[in-house]
Amino acid sequence: MKVHTSRSGDDTEGLRRRLVLVDLDGTLVDSTPGIWASIRVAAAELGLPAPPPEQLRAMVGPPLEDGFAAVLGLTGDDVGRAVLAYRAHYTAGAMYDATVYTGVPELLAGLRAGGALLAVATSKPEPIAVRVLAHVGLLAAFDSVHGATLDGTVRHKAQVVAAALAAHPDGVRPLLIGDRSHDVLGARAHGLPCIGAGWGPAPPGELAAAGAAVVVDTPAQVPAALAAL
Repeated sequence: MKVHTSRSGDDTEGLRRRLVLVDLDGTLVDSTPGIWASIRVAAAELGLPAPPPEQLRAMVGPPLEDGFAAVLGLTGDDVGRAVLAYRAHYTAGAMYDATVYTGVPELLAGLRAGGALLAVATSKPEPIAVRVLAHVGLLAAFDSVHGATLDGTVRHKAQVVAAALAAHPDGVRPLLIGDRSHDVLGARAHGLPCIGAGWGPAPPGELAAAGAAVVVDTPAQVPAALAAL
């Protein structure tokens, strides 16, 4: 979804028309409370025991269908049932239980001021991502938002990265900022480097092991990392 159609700005640190793709959950916002609550509801509806914290952490970031299958071990129709139960609870209000990470608004403002093109690339369904971004006040910072489809045919990071690249053919030297290994792998599928958002929920070492070009501890460290790539 395109948000802005025109841009202006100074060429700061070579940012003019630089295409910066940014993940949503765990990178822009801490959405853990709403996601965890919705996973617990879905598990209960399927008669599963309450997922422990390590399973809940593993499900923040990857596509929802994949998380229910790989982390909770669901198969067949149970995956679809879990997704429906999750989304019913999540869209009823839990999705708004998200907090913008400290330093993110300043990072986005600085990149836009420098002339960068900013696009969200998330495995969250695109309509839901737009609503979350609008709720936390970040939607206007982006030129476009790209996410999964509600039917799950588009859900993997490589797919949404492809959509973002196609939407900005005039963007130069694209890269992705993300917080989990699937972000790194999705970027790599298109030959893009990934800046690891070390402030997110990934376990120590996950981003580096996946091949992130660099892992930074705070949003304030992103511009320097970006300039070096």
